[in-house]
Amino acid sequence: MNSVTRIVTHGLTALLAVAPIVWQPAFAEGPALTSQQKMSDCAKANKGKKGNDYKGSVGACMKGTSTAAATAPTQQQKMSICSKQNKGKKGDDYKNAMSDCLKA
Repeated sequence: MNSVTRIVTHGLTALLAVAPIVWQPAFAEGPALTSQQKMSDCAKANKGKKGNDYKGSVGACMKGTSTAAATAPTQQQKMSICSKQNKGKKGDDYKNAMSDCLKA
């Protein structure tokens, strides 16, 4: 074996030995980024919730067992719905009706 062939052979052998170590971190980051994106999406979907309600909703969203976050109206949508339902009421009557509607 001449010296050029030996250098190329040893170089390729070294490259093949090191390649899995070098490429491993790049592949390991893929699932982590997916989990981070999912956590971000679940947190946004459950914005406004607090305490155990928030933790439970985000946990269910991360597991993929809850569709409530996707179907529940936002606070702004809920305000609009309640406002339409209580159209024509005035003063304290309107405030109390809105409060009851928003709690439901």
